[in-house]
Amino acid sequence: MVFNTLYQLVAARDADPELVARADKLLFMPDLLHYFFTGRAVVESSIASTSQMTDPRTGGWATELLEKLGLPTRMLASIVPSGTSLGPLRAEVANEVDVDANVQVIAPAAHDTASAVAAVPADSSTNWCYLSSGTWSLIGAELDQPCINDAARAVPFTNEGGVDGTIRFLKNINGLWLVQECRRHFQKQGIDASYEDLTNQAATAEPFRTLVDTNHESFASAGEMPDKIARFARSTKQPVPDGVGRLVRCCLESLALTYRHTLGQLERVLDRSFDVLHIVGGGGRNNLLNQMTADAIGRRVIVGPYEATATGNVLVQAMGAGDVSNRAHIRRIVANTFEPEVYEPRDTAAWDRAYERFADLLTH
Repeated sequence: MVFNTLYQLVAARDADPELVARADKLLFMPDLLHYFFTGRAVVESSIASTSQMTDPRTGGWATELLEKLGLPTRMLASIVPSGTSLGPLRAEVANEVDVDANVQVIAPAAHDTASAVAAVPADSSTNWCYLSSGTWSLIGAELDQPCINDAARAVPFTNEGGVDGTIRFLKNINGLWLVQECRRHFQKQGIDASYEDLTNQAATAEPFRTLVDTNHESFASAGEMPDKIARFARSTKQPVPDGVGRLVRCCLESLALTYRHTLGQLERVLDRSFDVLHIVGGGGRNNLLNQMTADAIGRRVIVGPYEATATGNVLVQAMGAGDVSNRAHIRRIVANTFEPEVYEPRDTAAWDRAYERFADLLTH
C-alpha cells in the first residue's frame, strides 16, 4: 500500500539522500516509545511486518530487496517477538514518573490490528475468520504459515505478523471511512448528527436503492464524499442517494456487500470455508451494519470486544510477564470477560439478489 514504510523510505531517500544515509536506527513509532522508556533500540515483529520490508517466510528483514532499492541496511535493528521483555525503565524515566525502576517494559503486539486479532474471543473448535472494523476494515484469517501465491497477490492479501509467530493473512479495505466523511460533510452543512442518529435514519431508508464499490479510488481521499457517491451512482446508472438516510444506508449496505466479496476471496485463496465471522473494534458498535453483515455473508457474526486493540495489547504484555500462558489463554480470558453480541443471518435471499448487482458493479 502507498503508505507502507518501504515507499516512504524510497521517497525520503530521493528527497534527501544524505539524511537516509546518515540514519543510525530505523524505529517505528511503538519502538521509539520503547527506546525512550528503556534505551533499547529494537523493532517488534508485528509492526515490522507491516513495513513491506520483511520476508514473511522468515520474519527477518528482506535485506536483498532493500539493497536492490539502494536503501541502507545497517540502520535495521533486531526484530523481537510480541511479548518480549525489553528490560527495566531507564532510571531518569522511573524517577520522573515516580515508578519503581525495576518495572519491566514488555513489547505488546505493537501493530494495532495485531493486538486486536490477539483479542478475538474465538473458540478453537470453530472455523473462524475476523474483521477488525473501524475507519479501515481488515478482513482475514489467522494462519500458522504465510500464504504466498499468485491468487493471494491478485486480490491482494497481505501476510503480516501476529502473536506467537502467527500470520495475519488479510486485506485492507475502506471501512466506516465513507460514513465518517459523509458526517463531516453534513456538519459543514449545519447537520450535526451523531453516528447513532445517522444509523437510525439509514435503518428507515429504502433498501438496496444505490450500491457503490467502497474500494473505488475516488473514495480514498478526504472531502466531498456525498458528491463522489453521487458521481459513482450516475456513472453506474443508479439513483443518486439524496438525503442523510439514503446516503448512509448506501455506505453501510455497500460495505456489508464488500465484506461478502472479500470473504469469498479469502475462502477461494485459502481453499477453506469459515463458519463464523468475529468482528472486533469500534465499528462493532454499529448494530445495523453488524446485522447487514450477517445477512450479506449468510453466517453467524460475533461482535466484541470493541476495544480489542487495548485488550490484546495488555494481555500480550501479561503473557510476556508470565501471567498469561499463551494465545489460547488470552482468548479464554477475553471470552470470559466480555459479553459478545451475536447476529444470525435473516433475509439472505434479498442480500443474494443485491450481491448480484454489486458483483456486476465490480466487474464493470
